[in-house]
Amino acid sequence: MRGATFIGFGEAGAAFAPPGRSDIRGYDIKLDTPATRANKLADFAAAGVARADSAAEALAGAQTVLSLVTADQALVAAHTAAPHLASDALWLDMNSVAPDTKRAAAAAIGARYVDVAVMAPVHPGRHATPLLVAGPHAEAGAAALRDLGFTNIAIAGPSVGDASAIKMIRSVMVKGIEALTAECALAAEAAGVRAAVIASLDASWPGADWAKRFDYNLDRMMLHGQRRAAEMEEATKTLDALGTGSAMTRGTVERQRAIGSLNTAPPDGLAAKLDLILPLLTRQEQPA
Repeated sequence: MRGATFIGFGEAGAAFAPPGRSDIRGYDIKLDTPATRANKLADFAAAGVARADSAAEALAGAQTVLSLVTADQALVAAHTAAPHLASDALWLDMNSVAPDTKRAAAAAIGARYVDVAVMAPVHPGRHATPLLVAGPHAEAGAAALRDLGFTNIAIAGPSVGDASAIKMIRSVMVKGIEALTAECALAAEAAGVRAAVIASLDASWPGADWAKRFDYNLDRMMLHGQRRAAEMEEATKTLDALGTGSAMTRGTVERQRAIGSLNTAPPDGLAAKLDLILPLLTRQEQPA
C-alpha cells in the first residue's frame, strides 16, 4: 500500500492518520516556532506519524498529500508545496475554503488536484467521517482515501469547487446556528432570564434540549472559534461570488472570532461557560 504525507497536523490530521502505518509522514508550520514545537512533536509521536522539519522534506517523493491547514493558509500551502511535488502526485485539498480558493489552489499546484470537503466533525468519526470529493481526479482521490482507511466517500462532481460549494453553503447554517445560539444564551444570561428562555425554546421545539445545545455550541466556539471564523470568511466569499448576499454569515464570522479569541478552555456545564465568557466578552467589546 502507498503511504501519504500530511501538510498540516492539527485535530483533523491527528484524527485521520491511519494507525499502524510506518509509511506516513507530515509537516506542520507550528514545528517552526519554539513556543509550539514541543506540543506539535508530541502530536506526531502520539499519532505514530514521522515528522519532517520542512514542507520540502515532507513532500520529497510524495505521491499522496493531504492538505489540512487552517482556511487562511490553504492557498499559501498550495503555493509553498507546488515546487516540491511530482507531476503525478495527488494533492487532496481537505481545507474548508471557498470554491474560488480551491480553484486558485488547483491552478497553483500543477499536480493532480482533488477538492475534498470534510462534511462532519472529525471526532468521533475519524475515518468514517463523510467526505465529498470533486474534480477531474476525484476517482483517483477517492481511491487514495480508501487506501488510507476512509470509508464514507462520495463523488460530488467533475469540477474543482463542486465539493467545497456544498461544504461552504452548509456551513452557513451549521456555524451560523452556533453563533446565534451563543448570542441568545449570552443575552439571556445577562438579562437574568436564561431558564425562562430555554424553557420557551424547548416548548417550541420539543426534544431539542436547548440547554444542551447551547452548552455544546459554546464549547465548540471556545475551542475552535478562530478557525471557524476563518472558514466562515471563506463562506462569505462563496456567497458574495454567487451574488446571494452574506449579511448573516458576516455576523457569524464576528461572533465566532470574538468567542474563539478569548483563548480560554471551556469549563464543564453551560452555567460555568456563561459565567466565564460574559465578563470577558463584555470587556472585549467595550470601546477603547
